[in-house]
Amino acid sequence: MGPNNAKPNAKPDSKAAAKPHADPEIKLTTPLSNVRLITPRQADLLGTLGLTNVGKLIAHLPLRHEKLEAETDIASLVIGQIVSARGEVTATRPVRGRKPRFEAVILDDTGRLDVVWFNAPYMRDKVMPGVRIRVQGKARKHGPGVQLVNPKVDIIREGEDPAGRDERVRPIYPANESITSALIERIIEKIMPFALPLIEDHLTPQYRGERNMPALADAYRMQHAPLFMDEVFSSRRRLAYDELLMLQLGVHMKRAHLRERLKAPILKFNPAIDKHIRERLPFTLTAGQEAVVKDIAADLSTATPTNRLIQGDVGSGKTVVALYAMLMAVAAGRQASLMAPTELLAEQHFASISKMLAGSRVRVELLTGGTAKADRESILSRAAKGDIDILVGTHALLTESVRVKSLAVAVIDEQHRFGVHQRATLRENASDETTTPHVIVMTATPIPRTLAITLFGDLDISSIRGLPPGRRPITTRVVSSEDRGEVYDDIAARIAEGEQAYIVVPAIDPSEGAQVGVGPTGPARDLRTVMREVQEKWLAGKRIAALHGQLSRDTREQVMERFRLKQIDVLVATTVIEVGVDVPNATVMVVEQADRFGLAQLHQLRGRVGRGAKDSACYLLADPTTPEAQQRLTVMETVNDGFILAEKDLEIRGPGEVFGSRQSGLPPFKVADLMRDRELLAMAKRDAAAWIAQSPFLGREHEKTLLRRLVKAYGEQLGLGDVG
Repeated sequence: MGPNNAKPNAKPDSKAAAKPHADPEIKLTTPLSNVRLITPRQADLLGTLGLTNVGKLIAHLPLRHEKLEAETDIASLVIGQIVSARGEVTATRPVRGRKPRFEAVILDDTGRLDVVWFNAPYMRDKVMPGVRIRVQGKARKHGPGVQLVNPKVDIIREGEDPAGRDERVRPIYPANESITSALIERIIEKIMPFALPLIEDHLTPQYRGERNMPALADAYRMQHAPLFMDEVFSSRRRLAYDELLMLQLGVHMKRAHLRERLKAPILKFNPAIDKHIRERLPFTLTAGQEAVVKDIAADLSTATPTNRLIQGDVGSGKTVVALYAMLMAVAAGRQASLMAPTELLAEQHFASISKMLAGSRVRVELLTGGTAKADRESILSRAAKGDIDILVGTHALLTESVRVKSLAVAVIDEQHRFGVHQRATLRENASDETTTPHVIVMTATPIPRTLAITLFGDLDISSIRGLPPGRRPITTRVVSSEDRGEVYDDIAARIAEGEQAYIVVPAIDPSEGAQVGVGPTGPARDLRTVMREVQEKWLAGKRIAALHGQLSRDTREQVMERFRLKQIDVLVATTVIEVGVDVPNATVMVVEQADRFGLAQLHQLRGRVGRGAKDSACYLLADPTTPEAQQRLTVMETVNDGFILAEKDLEIRGPGEVFGSRQSGLPPFKVADLMRDRELLAMAKRDAAAWIAQSPFLGREHEKTLLRRLVKAYGEQLGLGDVG
């Protein structure tokens, strides 16, 4: 539940509750340029950080806090302890040599203190004879006297802080070249007495007391002017909980609205329909697929709108499970849609579904941004009339012009590429305003439990465990670029045996640079360079082709078809082959500069091989330059299970990188840390579920402030405009 060693809340006469001597008519919305306590120059400087009014200034929380020791005179400093003292600089000198350093002598009324900074030439412009400074560091014996090495230093300006300082905790703020943390601290200290009494708490005293949390105004005071470090922990816990609770209330509120106010089509289900659907599937379902199909059939046969996430490892057969759900809609005389994040993946879904349904009366169409205008108009017209049974597409399905007459099931692939708001938009595109479609989302990137609670709290989750029969484990090796030759020797030997290979590169051309985003800066080994190398050097005489997103749809389809027909030995590609490509005869994957890719992406790429009866290999060519990159590659060598990899990825990179705000559609937290605050997140989820169960739309009098802040924080991302 986070740190819980806080002292009792501040007393009524604390800084949070102190009544100012004068009332400058400050409100939280007051522009800083209108606050008399802040100079116009200071207001301009704060504006460079986006701090434009009083509320934003108070919400500008410290990055961290430093404990400053109480000052003593120089004669009383104790060797071996962290000490703090002040005095006048009487002499300085830079020392060059193998260990360049800057030395200074400080005197007070009781004695002399020597200080030294290594590799800090900038100190000569800051610490000069005649300047008064305060230093803090570990005291050590130096000849007959005392020395501090690399101490923290504060310049004492004339007329400022004349008295010796007691022990205190200092906030360190996010700052920039225009304004320092120290100036921000001084300005906030002046504003707090007027601003804090204006902060209304959205949690009642009883609710806070049961969770041992301070009032909101006290929490902000404890962050900006803590009396001791325990206050920092206590206030951080309250503010982190607020962020997590707001998000959880939002997703539970949306879920309650969906389930209680909206109705979905009841899709008839019986053994005859089940038998008819299974006859269309290309193989017998695995135990893992059977379990998920059971969940789906139960979901779709009720009027409660389904909101289910299907997650499964690479090659676990999610598409077949999704097709089962869509055929339930078709069997009921209604329509279904499937949305994918890229044109290539949408095309592959369309091709595989069309193949599975060949010879049936099910009408399947594809709609993407690349669809010709005449074809698009025809598809839109037929979808609106109900003359298309299954509509496959990309983001193009989210446009206002797309209307589906009787949409009963909407499937979204690669869930992490779409936000909650986009799922809501897809629902709105159903022409039948009396019902909302069942929504099934699926991902081949298993989601760590912590992120599942946070980002997908509005979803029920089903996991397809295990792989279909015939899938073989893949041998993974990390190989340095110096040993590239032995990797290509293995590819040549496999081609001689009639097998095929993928070579994945991080960029199409040199101008793209580091496109994947997790690796080092500098030039990436681009597709054109690698193509030339393999054609002229490593695999001369072999049939080699390129595949990337800049090719036209027809060209991509032709290349993939030739690869499936074994007319191409090696496919040199970007990450367009990350998902959906299924060629059982391809047995080897090479990833150039593998340290530029994230774990999830590497696992997705590796999943393109191992789909046939022959042993498969994945070579990760890399010369990692950071411990994190080395750690990722080591994990890839030793772990094949995507669910375990997802947890490892979260541990290595953190949630902000694994699922950034852009993909999730949710803003990043300012205080909460999903790794550090797992217990706090679990508590917020429980509390939100109980709260919304009692008050689904937060309509009670004491919930007005909470609702207003919730809609402001997450209304757009969660689509709460139609709720409450």
